[in-house]
Amino acid sequence: MTETKKIRLSSVQERFILHWGEMGTRWGINRTVAQVHALLYLAQRPLHAEEICATISATRSHVSVSLKELLSWGLVKGVRIFGDRRVHYECPKDVWGMFFRVLEERKRREMDPTLAMLKEASEELKKPGATDRYTETRIKEMLDFFTAAAAWFEKLKGFSPETLEKIGRSGGGFWKFLKARL
Repeated sequence: MTETKKIRLSSVQERFILHWGEMGTRWGINRTVAQVHALLYLAQRPLHAEEICATISATRSHVSVSLKELLSWGLVKGVRIFGDRRVHYECPKDVWGMFFRVLEERKRREMDPTLAMLKEASEELKKPGATDRYTETRIKEMLDFFTAAAAWFEKLKGFSPETLEKIGRSGGGFWKFLKARL
């Protein structure tokens, strides 16, 4: 059995991968998941799981779980390399597309269930016999916020990735334009 070679990383690549892992924990993402994502983002070619393990010094089980998580978010994809039976993984290099993919997935996983719960709670508090008007007001305000935020996100999704990138790169120009129209 041949030993898998570790990918040689520059000091900048190592720092980026370590930092991305640290930031991942602050965003509520497992450190290894974030480090695998960072490595694949920097990789010039698709990597197989054993290369990932060797490069970031992670166990095969941690890397497997991390890859499954990244696949479920749509942040990596598996590809086949001719002559190799293993699945190799690559990360899209479009940062803006990646950013909006994360937003979309977080909305689906976090906002949508919260919005559904708030709608149910609001309806329950409107039933005859419900006496907690203070909670009803608080829930309604939160429901209004989440409804507006979800609608705003849906409007953003209507823009092309190129337009979103232009808006993002415009600095304050877009926001000044928008403010002038309000």
